[in-house]
Amino acid sequence: MQIGVVGLGRMGANIARRLMRAGHSTVVWDANAQSVGELGADGSIPASGLADLVAKLEGSPKAVWVMLPHGKITEDTIATLSGLLGKGDIVIDGGNTYYKDDVRRGKELAAKGLRYLDVGTSGGVWGLQRGYCLMIGGDKDAVDHLDPIFKALAPGIGDIERTVGREGRDSRAEEGYIHAGPVGAGHFVKMIHNGIEYGMMQAMAEGFDILRNRNSPKLQDDMRFDLNMGDIAEVWRRGSVVTSWLLDLTSAALAKDEALDGFSGVVEDSGEGRWTVEAAVEEAVPAEVLAASLFVRFRSRQDHTFAEKVLSAMRFGFGGHVEAPAKK
Repeated sequence: MQIGVVGLGRMGANIARRLMRAGHSTVVWDANAQSVGELGADGSIPASGLADLVAKLEGSPKAVWVMLPHGKITEDTIATLSGLLGKGDIVIDGGNTYYKDDVRRGKELAAKGLRYLDVGTSGGVWGLQRGYCLMIGGDKDAVDHLDPIFKALAPGIGDIERTVGREGRDSRAEEGYIHAGPVGAGHFVKMIHNGIEYGMMQAMAEGFDILRNRNSPKLQDDMRFDLNMGDIAEVWRRGSVVTSWLLDLTSAALAKDEALDGFSGVVEDSGEGRWTVEAAVEEAVPAEVLAASLFVRFRSRQDHTFAEKVLSAMRFGFGGHVEAPAKK
């Protein structure tokens, strides 16, 4: 199957590469000509712009995967594509778009005869090797048509133990991708995923901060322990209840530098944590942990603790997120 990929950043380029590894054809474009050239050298069909990308897509319906930061750049790109594509063609937004923008955009494209899919994409910079967890919103026929694409991007069942009681249910979930519902549902599910991620990261970061400060001079001598952060993270990876990919990343960071001196502790938020809290307010659902973890990130830009360094290390580990300079 052939698909266009627009946006060849940390995730977009690897999405194209993973698809090619599975035997699919990709037509690629990015404002950075070097990125286009690199993907061309890897086997993609390079395009000189959006019009050229659409022209080089063969067959019908044509499908274009947009992997750009949420906001104006994505809005403008999809608006341009909507004037280049034909009836029945499919536009996919795989970035971290706000789900309400998806609902609006889906209606706008439907009025032009186009189909729109919002795909919450989790996997960060490791997706090429590990695969991407995909949460898809949109028209069932369009989702089914692109199933070979989603299947190739997803991790597959792998060696994860199968869940008892899922017999007869949609097997795609076990393979790492789902059709979550209509337009907007994919990014809504991904948004909540990221909100939960904030809370999990915060709990882990605070725990390591407490462990590290057990040697504080404020404590009486027989209550002080000089604990090895790297060894604790590593042993927890081996059979403990809190085993997780986030713990894997934390252990790797602590193994390199137990003091995490390479991180300042300035922790940005992508926007999805804010949107998750907004959704909780709309639904009158209490979300104390998720809200608190978001506000800690705000505070980290003014004052930093070891916990924030742990958060920064995790963000760099899974997404390649580099700390922004502290605001003065």
